Amino acid sequence: MNASTVTHNTHAKGIEKVKAHLAVLLFALLISGSFSLGGMAAKYIPSAAINVPRYAVAVLAMWLYASRVQGVSLTFPKSPWRFAVLGLLMAIYMFTMFVALEFTSPVATGAVFTLMPLLSAVFAWILMRQRSKPAVILSLIVAASGAIWVIFRGNVEALLAFNVGRGEMIYFVGVVAHAAYAPLLRLYNRGEDAAFVGFWAVAATGLWLLIPGIPSLLQINLLAMPPIVWVTILYLGIITTALTYMLLQYATLRLPTSKTLAYGYLIPTFVIVLEGLIGHGWVDISIWAGALVTATALAIAALLPD
Repeated sequence: MNASTVTHNTHAKGIEKVKAHLAVLLFALLISGSFSLGGMAAKYIPSAAINVPRYAVAVLAMWLYASRVQGVSLTFPKSPWRFAVLGLLMAIYMFTMFVALEFTSPVATGAVFTLMPLLSAVFAWILMRQRSKPAVILSLIVAASGAIWVIFRGNVEALLAFNVGRGEMIYFVGVVAHAAYAPLLRLYNRGEDAAFVGFWAVAATGLWLLIPGIPSLLQINLLAMPPIVWVTILYLGIITTALTYMLLQYATLRLPTSKTLAYGYLIPTFVIVLEGLIGHGWVDISIWAGALVTATALAIAALLPD
């Protein structure tokens, strides 16, 4: 292999990593939209019930994308236990998030969420011996600090009064499951097409979520729901399930797990921006300091060697 080939390959890998960072940035932005829509739809439909039609839409979207757009044959996968495990982990996260909100506030769950990138780095080391450099870990800690400042609206008293209760412990179980999901997604990849893996992972998650979702869904008249519920179902199913899964998979195959999930720290800031844009009010200027700290720390982490 001559020098020009090496240079070309290095350049190509660099471009792929830039695309991966942009993909996971878009992932965080799209996930943020679900909070505003979900908050408006929650007035009319139980959280557990919305997961059933949401994943029905997601499975259909993934099937159309994989089979019709990409031309992938969705034959029954080899070693289907891989998708059963991935689906169970994501289903645990989805279910515990909604259950936790019955006992605690979104602020508290947001604080627990900041543990995810560091936990994912631990799982990546255990499962794949994937090591994160100390500078990357330090950047993640700084980014988490900025995210916590945003989550608690810059209120030091509220932060000091934070108590770990039943809801926080329930959600922590889900955060651990999600933290294990990303490295396992990479570990279980056997060279299959991304659309193939995406379809079966989403389908498996949907099957697991039928267990808690069906009883709740049977208690309501879904067809009588207002338009905001259907808009939310379509957004959650197509955008924050099918599309974000593809973005997450693309990034996890090209970036260390800790860097991939670290972009989740931007979600509270994105939510604040979206809430302001749709007319729900803007936060105090001091809170933007936390957002700036998070963005700066993530930029440094992105530039550091893997």
